[in-house]
Formats: sequence, C-alpha cells, structure tokens
Amino acid sequence: MINNLPLIEMMLSSFILLAVLVLWELIWKGLALYRAGKKQQPWWFFFLLIINSLGILPIIYLIISRDKKKKRK
Repeated sequence: MINNLPLIEMMLSSFILLAVLVLWELIWKGLALYRAGKKQQPWWFFFLLIINSLGILPIIYLIISRDKKKKRK
C-alpha cells in the first residue's frame, strides 16, 4: 500500500494558500473598484477590473486617489 498522505497535505496547503490569495485580491479590488466608481474614473475602473495583480494595482490606486485631509487652523 502506497502512502499518499504527503501528497494530500501538499494539495491541502496549496488550496489554502490559493484561497487566501483570492480573498486578498477580492478585498483590495473591491475597495479600489468602489472608489473608482464613486469618483467616476472609468479608465481606472476598467484597468482594475481586467488586471489581476494580487492586490498591487488596487493598493497603488487607493494610495494615489486618497483624499487629502484639510489642515485645521
């Protein structure tokens, strides 16, 4: 009888890693798409929707497009 336990463990860990990466991408992409839609920026919306970058492009967009807080006097 061949022991397939290491193979099953490797497949399970790969699945968990993939699930975490998909969740990471969905969170950042969702936030960035929401902001691009709210600010009526169709080009950003299009690129964010099409390009999958594991959250890198959405994070860059969120940093670039954040509103600057007004200084209090």
